[in-house]
Amino acid sequence: MQRTERLFALAEYLRGRRTGVTAEVLAERFGVTVRTIYRDLDTLRAASLPVGAERGRGGGYALDRSYSLPPVNFTAREAALIVALGRFAIDMRLLPFTGTLESALDKVRSALSTSAQRELLERLRELTFLGVPSLPTRKPVREALERAWFERQPLRITYVDGNYLETVREVRIESVVMDRHETRLDAVDLASGERRHFRLDRITRAEALG
Repeated sequence: MQRTERLFALAEYLRGRRTGVTAEVLAERFGVTVRTIYRDLDTLRAASLPVGAERGRGGGYALDRSYSLPPVNFTAREAALIVALGRFAIDMRLLPFTGTLESALDKVRSALSTSAQRELLERLRELTFLGVPSLPTRKPVREALERAWFERQPLRITYVDGNYLETVREVRIESVVMDRHETRLDAVDLASGERRHFRLDRITRAEALG
């Protein structure tokens, strides 16, 4: 990687992260020495990019939090891959957050020029994904899950287990697990303190508890 190319990539790497990154991590990421990273960071500062150093645990180099990022520009190649993978995730129901993902993909497409959008469509027609879709889930359930997970709120669910027994539980989501044709919530039952998995397709109702 040439120096100019590396400086641009380094700036993009930092602008994609608002938490600190150590010089050692940056050196390993770009395959150069730590001393070279220090010189590159000085060059970016000289070009008016507000790179600061944060001390302490979780610190490192980062852009100033008050820095307003310019619009992101995608090449047709970058956009084609992002949109293709996004469409695959939606079609295969890999992610429960389909509404937000659809909105994000629309923004990626709208960022392209007319000619780039035309090229994007041509590239997408040449990509084919095969797989077994995850089990279907109800849209209101997915929306409640998305809100609870992103906003770190408890979730009240109506759940039907393998014996067709329906229960109402309040849970705290620890993670979302996507395993072949199943999407599961790894969650803690707030009443019992028990940690267990809940299949998303067996949740008939859900409500995020603000």
